[in-house]
Amino acid sequence: MTPDEYCQRRAAASGSSFYYSFLFLPPERRRAITALYAFCREVDDVVDEVSDPGVARTKLAWWVRELENLYANHPEHPVTKALAPALERYGLEQARLLEIVEGMRMDLDYNRYPDFATLEVYCHRVAGVVGQLSARVFGFTDPRTLQYAHQLGIAFQLTNIIRDVGEDVRRNRIYLPLDELERFRVSTDDIISLKEDQRFSELMAFQIERARGYYRQAMSLLPEADRNTQRAGLIMAAIYHTLLDEIANGNAKVLNQRIALTPLRKLWIAWRTWVKS
Repeated sequence: MTPDEYCQRRAAASGSSFYYSFLFLPPERRRAITALYAFCREVDDVVDEVSDPGVARTKLAWWVRELENLYANHPEHPVTKALAPALERYGLEQARLLEIVEGMRMDLDYNRYPDFATLEVYCHRVAGVVGQLSARVFGFTDPRTLQYAHQLGIAFQLTNIIRDVGEDVRRNRIYLPLDELERFRVSTDDIISLKEDQRFSELMAFQIERARGYYRQAMSLLPEADRNTQRAGLIMAAIYHTLLDEIANGNAKVLNQRIALTPLRKLWIAWRTWVKS
C-alpha cells in the first residue's frame, strides 16, 4: 500500500463530512488535503483510543519527532510521507502542524473547560489551524481567506462539540464551558446522568447560536476572489451547518443519541454546493 492509498483509506473509513468535500478537488490538491486530514485523524486517535494518558503522551511526543523528521526530509510514517510533497507547494508550516498536536495534548490536560476562552484555545489548535492549512491547499490570493478559514474551522469544532456532548461525557469529557453550565443552572452531574430538561435545552440553544455566529463571521470574511478555489471549504460549511440545523430542530437532544446526516444527504449537499459556488 502506498502512502497516498493509506491516507485515502483513512479518510474514507472515517465517514467524516470532510471526505465528501475532497471528492471534487483536482487530484494533486485532493492528495494533499487527504494526507493532512489523515494526519489529524492519527493524532486525534491517540487521545481518543489510548486509555493510558502516559502512553498517549508518549505517542504524541513521537508525532512531534516525526514532524521534525518530515521537515528534515526523512519521514517514516505513511501519512507524513504522503504529506511531504505538499509542504513547500502549499506553504504548510511545521509550527502549524505542531499546534495541532498541542491541541490534542490539551485533551490529556483537560476533561473540563472552565470558560469559553480556554475552550477557544483548544478549538483554535485542533480546528482553526486545520482550517487555515486546508485553505492553503485549496488555494487563495487574499490573506483574509485565512481568517475566514480559521473562523470556519472553529465553527466546525463547536458543531462537533454540540453533536457529541453525550458521546464525550461517556469518555469523562465535558467540553461545554463550566461557567456557562452554571449560568444555565445545569450541573456536570446532570450531564453525566444524561438529563435533558428545559435548562439543558436552553444551554444548548446558547451553544448553537454561538456556533452559528462563527459561521456568519467566517462567511463575511471570505473574499469573492477566492470563493471559487475555496469551494471545498464551502461544501464542508454547508454540510456542517445543515447538521447544526438538524440538532437545533431536534431541540438539541444530543445526550442520548448522536445526530448525523446520511452519506447520501452529505453527497447531495456537496454536489449542490459545488455547483452553486
